[in-house]
Amino acid sequence: MSSHHGVNAVRGVLFCHAVPRPIVPHAVWAVRDILGPDTRLDFAPAPVARGCERAVLSWSNRPGTAARLVSALRVMPGIVFEVTEEPAVDREGERYSYTPTLGLHRATIGVHGDVFVHEDRLRSAVAAAAEHGVDLAEGISHLLGQPWDIELEPYRVATSDTPVRVLHHVG
Repeated sequence: MSSHHGVNAVRGVLFCHAVPRPIVPHAVWAVRDILGPDTRLDFAPAPVARGCERAVLSWSNRPGTAARLVSALRVMPGIVFEVTEEPAVDREGERYSYTPTLGLHRATIGVHGDVFVHEDRLRSAVAAAAEHGVDLAEGISHLLGQPWDIELEPYRVATSDTPVRVLHHVG
């Protein structure tokens, strides 16, 4: 586990589901730049994506680390990953999912692992349904990240030794 000691430290998990082999060193450098030079990512062949490697890393660092990891990794071609940052007493958690076909999805996660959808995003989905004939159920599904969950499920099953939502109860 990569760690940052301090009162405001939060925990999270980085799931590199599929990283093309030529990109692996770049992903390692990016993660070490954020989590520290001693961070160790143990890559193994990704069973779902030929020519790719996978790794899982639990980390502890300051709040906002998940967003920094996402910013560093999403620019790398062909990578498929998720990053979670657990909720703390004073803040909600986050889950980011990224695939090359769908792009990035960010979800706010509560202390019990539920996805929260903020009011303004729901209002926007309702307005789009009313004004443009967009299916409301499909809009809400998108807000909850269902298309990402569907696309990522084969990677998650292939790495079933580490569940995707590693959230600890706070309080």
